[in-house]
Amino acid sequence: MKAQRAAAPRPPRVRARTTSIAAFVVLAALIPTTASASGTQEIEAELPYVCTLPSGRLPATVRIAADFPERADAGEAFSPSGVTTTVELPAEAVADLTARGAAEVRPATRLTVDVAQNAATASATWRGSAEPVALPESGPLTLVSTGDVPSVAGRSDGDLTFSAGDLAIDLALDAADPATTDETAATGPGSLTVDCALAEGAPDQGRLATVPVGAGGQGPSGSPSSSGSAGASGSPGSGQGDGQGTPPEERQKDRSPKVLENTPGTAADRDVPPCRYDEQHPPTNVSLNAYITGYTNVNKMKGASYLPPSCVLVEQGLPEAGPEDPEALVFDTLSFANFHYQGRKETPPFRSTFLSFDFAPVKATMVLKQTGPIRIDSRMKMRLSDFLTTTDTYVRAPLVLHVTALEVNGTPLDVGPSCRTEKPLTSVDPDPAAFPGDHLVLYGRGEQVLGQNATGYLLLSGGALSGEATVPAFTGCGTDGEDLDRLLTASVSGPGNHIKQVQGQTCSIANPVYETPTTRGECTQDLQPYQIPVAER
Repeated sequence: MKAQRAAAPRPPRVRARTTSIAAFVVLAALIPTTASASGTQEIEAELPYVCTLPSGRLPATVRIAADFPERADAGEAFSPSGVTTTVELPAEAVADLTARGAAEVRPATRLTVDVAQNAATASATWRGSAEPVALPESGPLTLVSTGDVPSVAGRSDGDLTFSAGDLAIDLALDAADPATTDETAATGPGSLTVDCALAEGAPDQGRLATVPVGAGGQGPSGSPSSSGSAGASGSPGSGQGDGQGTPPEERQKDRSPKVLENTPGTAADRDVPPCRYDEQHPPTNVSLNAYITGYTNVNKMKGASYLPPSCVLVEQGLPEAGPEDPEALVFDTLSFANFHYQGRKETPPFRSTFLSFDFAPVKATMVLKQTGPIRIDSRMKMRLSDFLTTTDTYVRAPLVLHVTALEVNGTPLDVGPSCRTEKPLTSVDPDPAAFPGDHLVLYGRGEQVLGQNATGYLLLSGGALSGEATVPAFTGCGTDGEDLDRLLTASVSGPGNHIKQVQGQTCSIANPVYETPTTRGECTQDLQPYQIPVAER
């Protein structure tokens, strides 16, 4: 529905000013991830803990460092990065460990982080690991662990707070001399789990960070917003209302922040679009499907666009002998893929909310549409000397960006039915002679040491792909004689827009692997991808 226009014609200066304001709003709406637009907040917290060891309860110091976005949209998943947990145990703890015959320890940490928004809460587990650490001859023992942590999404507007909770330290104990004692000569020092709790009087009750979500947040240093209290806001997609007929604990659960591990649970619980073959798109014996998600920077606007999990249907090619290499076996594989959303080769619409002029809430809807098939070229090399396998993959995708809808302060603003880039997003191709034309290029590399799990990106198991794109000029933007193309192009189009996409594990339709107590699932029972990836910055 369009905003009502005055019946009388407007003077030229008024029309020009309105056109400029509308253009600014459209340009700003291309930054759906306000967290990226406003930067990153680096936190370093030092907290007192009490840890239970064989000799009793002892004080410990825990330092937690991480990078959080300064702001996020409702429903937008983000993952704190650069997470480091440093635990300093007192000298008495060292004595407990040496008494068990240990000379060094390999630590793994499990920190419970309480996540709250308005009156709703959830919890996440931040896991970390480290290399073995030798026990000191005197003084405290310092353990430093790092690791990836789950993504979190606020379900509504309001500050999202993160607070440190219980900490468990799993210690694998190693003896420098297995014959140190008769007992350890036979069994070794074994392992020990040290349980720690936040000490009374901890600063700000263990508060680590505050991330404002949507238009109602107060800022990284503000307290939780009262404007989006649990009694006033409904769960996403449920409208407002008071939730009569639903138990209060269920209404609060619906509004709790969503903690996203890199596994999906059951198919019925997944908040992602369907990803399956059908009669119009029947599978073959080489058909795969997978979800992909990630971020794309908008360089001129110093922001980033979040692509929610989107379905990709893949036809995997057969490997063929590659160029001769006296030191390795080389195989090339050519595969093709398409986005799949409601039968169309495009992403789901992705919406965003931000503040224009620092006060007017703006919601924008965008779609990436294919103009041709997505080409996937993989080259695998197996080194003959040690059987190290490396796989280099280039994904070439012709994608046009469409802006489909816009709301400013709750009022729809018509940008027209054809607001889009005039040609696909483009990248510098490493082999332009073989691959001419306009397309996006993403690159990923995977490695596998004989007898170990693969790391990096592989088409079958997924992983991170990255690249850099140029946003072309825009066309078809604006209605009623208000041409926004040049302003949009001047403010958004240009090179240097970094892209990082994460593909999940594929589901092989012909050879599905289902979740069992001993097997990690790749397919749901209805042959959709079991694993849902989490976007990384």
